[in-house]
Amino acid sequence: MSGIVKDPPTAPETRPAPRPRGAAGVDPGQLSGLGRNLAGPLLLGAAALLLWQGAVWLLEIEPFIVPGPLAIAEAVIANAGNVAAAAAVTGANAAVGLVAGALLGVAAAVAAAAGPVLDRLAAPLVVALSVIPIVALAPVLYTMYGADQQATRQIVAGIAVFIPVYVNSLRGFRQVAPVHRDLMRSYAAGTWQITRSVTLPSAVPFMFTGLRIASSLAVVSALIAEYFGGPVGGLGKSVTSAASSSNYTLAWAYVVGAVLLGLVFYAVTAGLEMYFSRHSGGAP
Repeated sequence: MSGIVKDPPTAPETRPAPRPRGAAGVDPGQLSGLGRNLAGPLLLGAAALLLWQGAVWLLEIEPFIVPGPLAIAEAVIANAGNVAAAAAVTGANAAVGLVAGALLGVAAAVAAAAGPVLDRLAAPLVVALSVIPIVALAPVLYTMYGADQQATRQIVAGIAVFIPVYVNSLRGFRQVAPVHRDLMRSYAAGTWQITRSVTLPSAVPFMFTGLRIASSLAVVSALIAEYFGGPVGGLGKSVTSAASSSNYTLAWAYVVGAVLLGLVFYAVTAGLEMYFSRHSGGAP
């Protein structure tokens, strides 16, 4: 009929075409972005090694001062089995300390966030733990637990891990706005439901920030504790033994093992953070 205006036909809804993925389901764009992020550090590291090796050649630096990267690489290859065995001992102690310290840190942060009185009571103790030097703590613990036990190295690593995990987790628990908790209570949610649905998801990024910091501290602390006694084995003991026998290139080979071990710990914790925080770009 005339006088009736009809709406124009609507265009069919169009959706963006999915980005092509590789055979393993990985977005090629992510791989290229990862390559760009790694290119800079790799180039900088290669330049630093070249300058180091050039300085050793040009200045004729003696190995007991600092050996060149090529000599250290040869020592690592020639003693790969010993370096790996020592790294396994130090890594096991650091892993025990990392897990125990992280669990205690998160649990203490939950208790401190739930009760302001506990927070005020724990603050001086946390500050005291943070300033205790490992060089003074390790010999005391060896006297307490025996020089033939690995427990001292694990306790030292656990204390070093506890501090950053506790501080960052407590900060994360405090980020939750009171209105969110009040909203959950209005729906008759219990304390555990509020913690699981509101508090923990908000605190996860802070918890993993502390865990990433603590991952390297666990390796360093366990390695330093090995300098002051304990069972034979571990990277710290191996470094001191090689240096005392004037085999400085081998000592540096064990240092390289410690660096690689620290990178492994950091990479694992960073991967766990990406998984649990769902920040991975490959996630659907």
